[in-house]
This record gives sequence, C-alpha cells and structure tokens, in this order.
Amino acid sequence: MDSKKIYLTKDGLSELKKEHEDLTKLKRPEVVARVSAARDQGDLSENAEYTAAREELSFIDGRIDELEELLKEVVLIQGNGHSHKAVDLGSTVTVKVDGRKEEYTVVGEFEADPTAKKISHESPLGKALLGKQVGETVQVEAPAGKIVYTVVSIQ
Repeated sequence: MDSKKIYLTKDGLSELKKEHEDLTKLKRPEVVARVSAARDQGDLSENAEYTAAREELSFIDGRIDELEELLKEVVLIQGNGHSHKAVDLGSTVTVKVDGRKEEYTVVGEFEADPTAKKISHESPLGKALLGKQVGETVQVEAPAGKIVYTVVSIQ
C-alpha cells in the first residue's frame, strides 16, 4: 500500500477501530474455532465446512491487515478547529443549488457516504468547494451538464 494519507473524522476513526476490534476479538476467534472443529471431522478433501471456514478466515485476516495499514496512515480531521471562513476537510457546507439549499460535510474518501450527505474531498463537488468562502460559487460538471453551487454557510 502506498503512503497516501487517510483523512477521517473522529467518528470515522472510531468506526474503523471498532471494526478492527470486532474482527480480531470476536469474528476471527469464532472462525478459528470452526476451522478446528471441521478439521477434527476427518477427511479434509471432502469437508465443505472446513473449506468454507478456511476461506472466511482468509478473508477476515485480509481485512484485518487492510485495516491495520489504513490505521497507520490516518490523519484526523479536526472539525471544530476551523475558522469557518473557507471550506476545508471536516466542514459542513450549506450550498444553494437550483433554488434550494443542500448541506454537505466534506470528509476523506474512506468516510464518504453520499446518502448521508458526506462527500469526499476528492469528489468533483468536494474538490470544487475546498477553499471557497461564503458567497462564492462553483461549477461542477455532471452528466446532465454544469451545476452551479453557491456557498451559503460554513460550519
């Protein structure tokens, strides 16, 4: 894995740590026990439970390794230290688009969730908003054409 920084809010970091803990302390031990129990059943060449448990263990170990690498590269987004003068990582931005107001929080790519109005700082809208101040407008290319957003407030 390259040494690309992983930007997360406190909540995002907490979720990653919780997933890591669940995998290492709960799920992995359960699957190891399943592998052991299946191994005790005898002939492994025809033991579907053994094969399935080994595959699940391999998947869990891979995810644990991935999470440990991610956690090494985390840069915590300080949401409350902003001056609120310009959009930055962790900012919650209210924009006006097509006559209506929309609110987005700019987060790192691993925490992005468009359905929860959390947009990545690397998304077209996120990139366009970074550094902008109240009153400024940005244009974002979309499949339907250019969309104009006006920054109304920054929190």
